[in-house]
Amino acid sequence: MRSFAQASSTGFRWDWVGNNLDDIWDRTLEHMLLTLIAIGAGLVISLALSLVSLRWRPLYQPVTWVTGVMYTIPSLALFAFLVPITGLTITTAEIGLISYTLLILIRNIVTGIDEVPQDVIESAVGMGYTRRRRFIEIELPLALPVIVTGIRLATVTVIGLVTVTSLIGLGGLGFFILRGLQNFSSPIGTTQIIVGTALSIVLAVVVDLSLAGVERLLTPWKRRKVGV
Repeated sequence: MRSFAQASSTGFRWDWVGNNLDDIWDRTLEHMLLTLIAIGAGLVISLALSLVSLRWRPLYQPVTWVTGVMYTIPSLALFAFLVPITGLTITTAEIGLISYTLLILIRNIVTGIDEVPQDVIESAVGMGYTRRRRFIEIELPLALPVIVTGIRLATVTVIGLVTVTSLIGLGGLGFFILRGLQNFSSPIGTTQIIVGTALSIVLAVVVDLSLAGVERLLTPWKRRKVGV
């Protein structure tokens, strides 16, 4: 059996790419969908837990401890634990992916709110803002840069972890990586690994830059401050 290095020397199979464009596109969409669901659900859960932690501060440490433990569990071990319970399903994949977003998002949401200047809060209170109105109209917008940074980090993390879900029949672009590893002695196997890896990286970079652009649109006061 030829080694991986020997297989690589035979060259990248562009003809395989051309013949599998539809499959590559479908796997890319699957990768994006799995990521979107994980980030969306993770953000909702994290926002709820953050609000609870901000309201009752003693709960913040236990919440971050539990989510921190979840974050440190190796992805393969977590999926192996979930499969007997939820099967080889998208539910298994999303439970695992969502669990890796919580610590990042909760910390950034709470940190962002905590960093809102106290004089701004006092001014809002003096103007008669209720707690809810102050949070929605003042604290949350000012905390957006830190929150979006957390979303960016969580998103890039999930995009990388989605490839691991190929082991349970999903995985998006990870499907090509797994298939390539199974056939790594052939040029096509090498091509599949390169395609899956390269597109995962490109997807992470594009999404990260897009979120950075969204942050700039949502925080115009930062641009004005820089301009001054």
